[in-house]
Amino acid sequence: MLADLAVIGFGNVGRRFAELLEERREILRRDYDLTCRIVGTATKRAGNALETIEQLARSTAPLKVMVETTTLDITAGEPAIQHVTLALTNGCHVVTANKGPAAFAYHQLTALAAEHELSFLFEGAVMDGIPIFNLVRETMPAVRVERFSGVVNSTTNHILTALESGEEFAPALAGMQAAGIAEADPSLDVDGWDAAAKTAALANVFFDARITPHDVSREGIGPETAARARAAMDAGQRLRLVVSGAHGERAQVALTELPQDSLLAGLRGTANALILETDTLGRIAISQLDGGLTHTAYALLSDLIVIRRRAH
Repeated sequence: MLADLAVIGFGNVGRRFAELLEERREILRRDYDLTCRIVGTATKRAGNALETIEQLARSTAPLKVMVETTTLDITAGEPAIQHVTLALTNGCHVVTANKGPAAFAYHQLTALAAEHELSFLFEGAVMDGIPIFNLVRETMPAVRVERFSGVVNSTTNHILTALESGEEFAPALAGMQAAGIAEADPSLDVDGWDAAAKTAALANVFFDARITPHDVSREGIGPETAARARAAMDAGQRLRLVVSGAHGERAQVALTELPQDSLLAGLRGTANALILETDTLGRIAISQLDGGLTHTAYALLSDLIVIRRRAH
């Protein structure tokens, strides 16, 4: 089956996704009967996103998929929400690694996708390519998630573990920027907004919460956090930026002292983990020990394969 794709936001993630498509071309053809071609790209500097989506809509391929990889806008999730809306209303499936659509408009976009019998998928929005939403949707039928907690921001976790070891805040952050994990403007990470957006997405999907990141109680980290991190170490604990949510409770991002033997306390560097408390299977944990561009690009690829499977 031929799939025509338009990639909106052709930065590091978008380019790595294009490379991954080529690297996995034979596997996609052999195992999934899927042949992909990118028919358009758009960025802030080159190409018009709306025109590119309209061009994709005119394709005669059996599958038409918009791949949305623009950066998170923490004010209102735009223009990503507009991109998703336009794609769905023009008959195109959507996969995105952007947290904004699920964090700000999950229910309206899911309803729009259902109305047009299309898919709106965002596996890469919380833990790169590690399956969270797929895990619950595809492998845990009839299971209710009651609560979640986790460490989901690589930059802040790296900095906190560096502070525990005696490093200062500025060089620890600079190291993450040099590695391409933290942006030149790291405020979304260190001020807790990235984690708040992921928390809102999780709550919206698992709890029908209908919240945005601005409804999440939020705490960040800064140079002053070093003293607290080292004090926690001296007390036999670890300081982590923990996201949490439950049915009927306000979701939050909070600096939390944890016992050293807890799963989240043991996460060092860029490692992440999410713990789901369920009504049927008890507590389930999924961890990512490292991350990067390939992981996020893979999430887009895995969502694309889900769409292909649904097309049978």
